[in-house]
Amino acid sequence: FTKRFGERVSILNSRLSKGERYDQWLRAQRGDVDVIIGPRSALFVPFPNLGLIVIDEEHEGSYKSEQTPKYHAREVAIKKAQMEGASVILGSATPSVESYKHALDGTYRLWELTKRAKEAVLPQVYIEDLREELKAGNRSMFSRRLKELIKDRLNKGEQIMLFLNRRGYAGFVSCRSCGHVMECPHCDISMTYHRDGRLRCHYCGYEQPMLKVCPECGSPYIGTFGLGTQKVEAALYKEFPQAKIARMDYDTTKGKFSHDKIINDFKEKKFDILLGTQMVAKGHDIKNVTAVGIISADSALNIPDFRSAERTFALLTQAAGRAGRGEIEGKVIIQTYNANHYVLLASKNHDYEAFYQEEILYRKQLNYPPFTKLIKLTFYNQEKNIAQEQAQALVNELRSNINLEETDLLGPFTPPIEKINNLYRYNILIKAQSLDSVKKYLTFAESR
Repeated sequence: FTKRFGERVSILNSRLSKGERYDQWLRAQRGDVDVIIGPRSALFVPFPNLGLIVIDEEHEGSYKSEQTPKYHAREVAIKKAQMEGASVILGSATPSVESYKHALDGTYRLWELTKRAKEAVLPQVYIEDLREELKAGNRSMFSRRLKELIKDRLNKGEQIMLFLNRRGYAGFVSCRSCGHVMECPHCDISMTYHRDGRLRCHYCGYEQPMLKVCPECGSPYIGTFGLGTQKVEAALYKEFPQAKIARMDYDTTKGKFSHDKIINDFKEKKFDILLGTQMVAKGHDIKNVTAVGIISADSALNIPDFRSAERTFALLTQAAGRAGRGEIEGKVIIQTYNANHYVLLASKNHDYEAFYQEEILYRKQLNYPPFTKLIKLTFYNQEKNIAQEQAQALVNELRSNINLEETDLLGPFTPPIEKINNLYRYNILIKAQSLDSVKKYLTFAESR
């Protein structure tokens, strides 16, 4: 941006101190900068003459703030533009289902880019069924085709990206004798084993040393299950000892410039393979990457969320898009236990339209957005029964005061993670036909 627009460009991000952020706000307010680049909080920069807001990768879930004040950057951008007479561009290779429907019905204007930059060819995508690999006697975490592809690219001096949708060394720690799973004492979630020999909770930050015996039955047969980036890294070194491997996940990018350093080192060919979580899949343009492997496409697909298919398609498309951005055609391998899923088939064919047509049917049948507005009410309490009683009391009141023909009222129910930071949680879900009715229910809930 600086190369194109000169020095009147500024950035905001979480790595800046409060003072540094304040300085950028003042520069914008005084008219010293023309372009601000930043995350969702950049929307609130006080430009005196705002003309354009660009929401890149508008489908991203991170645009939705889960902390108070809760807001969605996409909705704030549209409202702010209306108030200030500005325009909004929502950009994405995999638009959210809501945005694409708005574009099709004329609420938004639709512009389509049908070719890759510099006429690059889309990569060839293969779906590898891990069930068939197991039948063929392959018990490793890499399919035979992926192994051959990595070996071929290493021999040619080309680079590889491998994507895994989780961090840490293993998914969880469990006892093989009694089945006990090591859980965080403060949260209702299994702890993750890291290669430094410690168990960590990725919700509240609690950690403890790895145990040698099961705390329930005393058995020494306690071990790790599931895949994490560190475990995949160890398997890669074993399979390809000559390869230089970089790992990029939350644990390796805690430093101020560590993320940039890993990417720059990879661009300079100091590493052959870049292994990482979601941040590997996002927007990197590295010409020498000709192969991408997605270790397990199912982890994101099986999350209990009505948007899991949409998010998985976006992740797979983003990850696949890292291959073949130079002159050499790329190859992508997606490993899965569900090879016939419509999300994977649409990803294989780079076909967003096919994904959308299938997904919109499910949304309509199940009465989910964009056909309804959703509101989730969450009750927290240190006592589980009190949280449940309070949630049930509100449900009873709502049933007596709302039009149930226009509204679906679900709950109370426990979320997938029932307890976080010693607080038990119960949810109520309201599916309403209009935003006005959602506001009405919110007002009613707040008054209680």
